[in-house]
Amino acid sequence: MKGTISKVMAGLLAATMSALPLSAWAAAPIKVGAAINLTGPASTWGQYHAKGTQDYLRYVNEVKGGVGGRTVDLILVDTGYKVPEAVAAVKKFAIQDKVDMILTWGAGEGLAAKPLVQGYKIPTINYSTSWELLEKPVDYMYLPFGSYRLDCAAVLEYIKSIHKGKEPPKVGLLTYNNAYGRSIHKPSQEYARANNINLVSIEEFPPKTVDLTTELLRLKKNGAEYVFMQMLPATIVTTFRSADRIQYSPQFFGTWTSTDPDFFKLGKGLIRDRLKMQFPGGLPGDKGAGIDTLKELWKRYKTVTRFDAAYWEGVVVGMIVERAALRAHQKHGKVDRETINKAMESFSNEDFGGIVPPVTYTKTSHEASFRGRIVQVREDGSFKPLTDFYTPGREKIRHLK
Repeated sequence: MKGTISKVMAGLLAATMSALPLSAWAAAPIKVGAAINLTGPASTWGQYHAKGTQDYLRYVNEVKGGVGGRTVDLILVDTGYKVPEAVAAVKKFAIQDKVDMILTWGAGEGLAAKPLVQGYKIPTINYSTSWELLEKPVDYMYLPFGSYRLDCAAVLEYIKSIHKGKEPPKVGLLTYNNAYGRSIHKPSQEYARANNINLVSIEEFPPKTVDLTTELLRLKKNGAEYVFMQMLPATIVTTFRSADRIQYSPQFFGTWTSTDPDFFKLGKGLIRDRLKMQFPGGLPGDKGAGIDTLKELWKRYKTVTRFDAAYWEGVVVGMIVERAALRAHQKHGKVDRETINKAMESFSNEDFGGIVPPVTYTKTSHEASFRGRIVQVREDGSFKPLTDFYTPGREKIRHLK
């Protein structure tokens, strides 16, 4: 008898639920899990990534009314820059929180989480743009803009364009000895071999190293005129301090991860005019709706008061999350893991108002874009564009005055 009553009640409940208007179902939030380093090494980057993404999704909910009437909820977990913590967070997101999307952070964390992401079929954006994340199979793993392959090609092509003399430019690499640091090794070696660049030395070291005199002495001895770095901002300051100690003055280049808010405090008197970096995004002096939105976030939430690259990327990731959910809603009438992934793989030159180059994803390529530019990092915390945006290998570099 009890079983019969239960079945009747279940039937009535199902009938009632099916009769509800679609607007009643729209109340369920779109869930996004973010496993970010908030307290470990390089946590300044992670903290501002989180702040940028939080602010933008808050803006989506408060100002835009969510996506299709549904709020976008960010579930944030601190990984402490530990791979096991990141993997545990991804499992929690997939099984317990039942999220629709995931955001992972570092290169090592993203690589470790990739099998889980693919097993649970959850579209995932990684803040680190390590190209290894997009090695086959590429399914469900996405980057927000060009990988470190872009940095390597853009920086080395720029070096060729400014180098004087008949001999090939002599370039040295100075990097951490982890997945993040080594991510520029192979692409730089490949580009150098194909483009008459003399890669004279690759010096790598543990992230906790506090003196780089030995590594810089080897670069100096090998005649490196240009030093291309893949390390976090505090270690770049250490590099400058060690270079001054041995009176070594090459031109230093970095990837887009070269600065954070602490960099300009730690590097006062050391940065000077010797750091250039590849930067694949919009700056405050640029025009466009995306830049206007970035400035609006500064005013509205006061998380930052000026441009910061980590906060910028957090906002970019938030924008891609919103656009993916919006396209899923528009094309498929519902927003879940499957429709978000289908929507992302249909992105074709999605315009984000100049805050990042137009984004394209296909079933076989999840790199987003391959356009960047070289900027001068100034000691006052500003960035001066030295070139227009260009696609390495396809467009001639246009130098700016």
